[in-house]
Amino acid sequence: MSSRMISKNLLSRSCLSFNIKNIDALFPGFTLGNFAVLYGSSAVLPLSMLLCVRAQLPYQIGGLETNVTFVDGGNTFRLYDISHIARLYELNPEKVLERIFISRAFTAYQMTSIILDRLQKNVEQHDSEFVIVSDISGLFLDKDISAREAREVFNQLIIHLSTFAQRNHIVVAATYLPHHLSNRNIFFKTIICGCANVIISTMPCERSQQFILEKHPFFDLGSTNFPSEDFVLTKFMETQTWAKL
Repeated sequence: MSSRMISKNLLSRSCLSFNIKNIDALFPGFTLGNFAVLYGSSAVLPLSMLLCVRAQLPYQIGGLETNVTFVDGGNTFRLYDISHIARLYELNPEKVLERIFISRAFTAYQMTSIILDRLQKNVEQHDSEFVIVSDISGLFLDKDISAREAREVFNQLIIHLSTFAQRNHIVVAATYLPHHLSNRNIFFKTIICGCANVIISTMPCERSQQFILEKHPFFDLGSTNFPSEDFVLTKFMETQTWAKL
């Protein structure tokens, strides 16, 4: 079966899209079982907030009709952005926020416990088919944690998340935010990119951002431009044709 035919079959199932014209033409969306990493510029953060809202939308307009489990590793959850996106969809911001279940970690040990010990229960309890792990590497870059311990535990977490997505037939997306370049940082990025089956990166490009699909089991790889972070959640999104509930 050709990759094009496989892509069509995938799109006939549940698919979580960004609903940003340029991006959707390149990357139609995440499918259940994907373990994805979004890294590069800080633009991955507002994109992840967008996904938190879109995951709640009906299947017919690129959502998953699901609650969201948000594992916050760096105090990155943006309530204002979520509320703003909800209003663009003419949704009640409070009801949208009620369907996002946040687990905050302030240390690498708390992050480890949330993912290894509590994530399965949280997903089942909240009936969630979409998990965001935000700033997945940040807490493990803490110099108070030995390099050896950080590498061993981080490697364990990434392998766990990869199998977790497939076993539970859900979408798990991790954001890898910009941090000071170091050997540990390079190691972490290599590990997560090796285990993820979908890799998306963003980088500044003149007055816009470049969206790059670096890895996918079926879709053709490539890149496209979308407006800079300042516009992702305001002017640009308002110019799109937004399907509403």
